[in-house]
Amino acid sequence: MRSRLPRTACLLRIIALCILLSHTAAYFGLTGREPLVFLPAPFSNEAPSGKAHLKQCEQMTLTRRQKRLCRREPGLAETLRESVRLSLLECRYQFRNERWNCSLDGRGSLLKRAFKETAFLLAVSSAALTHALAKACSSGRMERCTCDDSPGIQHREAWQWGVCGDNLKYSTKFLKKFLGQKRVSKDLRALVDAHNINVGIRAVKSGLKTTCKCHGVSGSCAVRTCWKQLSPFHDTGRLLKYRYDTAVRVLSVTNAATGETELASPRRQGQSLRTTDLVYLEDSPSFCRPSRYSPGTGGRSCAKDTSCQSLCCGRGYNTAMRLTSLSCHCQVRWCCHVECQTCVREEEVYTCKNA
Repeated sequence: MRSRLPRTACLLRIIALCILLSHTAAYFGLTGREPLVFLPAPFSNEAPSGKAHLKQCEQMTLTRRQKRLCRREPGLAETLRESVRLSLLECRYQFRNERWNCSLDGRGSLLKRAFKETAFLLAVSSAALTHALAKACSSGRMERCTCDDSPGIQHREAWQWGVCGDNLKYSTKFLKKFLGQKRVSKDLRALVDAHNINVGIRAVKSGLKTTCKCHGVSGSCAVRTCWKQLSPFHDTGRLLKYRYDTAVRVLSVTNAATGETELASPRRQGQSLRTTDLVYLEDSPSFCRPSRYSPGTGGRSCAKDTSCQSLCCGRGYNTAMRLTSLSCHCQVRWCCHVECQTCVREEEVYTCKNA
């Protein structure tokens, strides 16, 4: 009989489940079995005033300990919602031409399995939260952290020049505390989830760079201030999509020296698994037709010469004509605006057949 996943393994899935988001609502849960929790109002650049953040924390499906952490940090609830927005938009963008397009339909069933898509969801979600926490620190939206503590730059000086570095060190530490990560058990699924969560965190770390700004008379570099800055999250998403395309199927083995359970790939005999590899346990479904994992590809738009054949799964596609409006014959007027005419263009649109 298969043992139940430990509590830590369930907590590791909290980030992936937060991308059950629409433009007006967000879901922040643990296992996919909880009811939807709707969080109204868009993301704000400022921390909520008064006790507004307490209400936001209560609206989220969190453990008792996580709600306690949320209440202590007024900017955390907004940061969690920003990570939701980041992860969903990036997931949709990276899979816009794939059979599985990061659809919300079937997300709960998908997260119960160990497909490549599940691995990507875990990684992109943990990456988004790591990124959002670091940005929230440097922008002053969280009270318990500030600029990065790299040597050679003082926080007061950093704020004066407006070059506060992204505090990746704090965000990584806080993330592990928030998830309650402890020693991972011998359960294979828990090992896989933990590995993919850490792949997302490492992807953000790999994009950390040092940026410098010169100060002095007439722009001379008599004084130079440097700080740490994260790459745009789109770069992180592109890297994780590459990791998805090269994901490795794994199984569990016992280390003869330590007696601990480890992940290994039967295709890489004699080679250890890289910490940057996304890993999965079972082959993905085709996602061609509606199932409990996705709504299928029927009705999806495609490009005739590049994606229709693959996306439509051999069912063929429908062709239709539509009129689109666009700006044309634009001229710059003094001073200082652009005047354009509106042109109408007829174009072909291709959509996958349902059967």
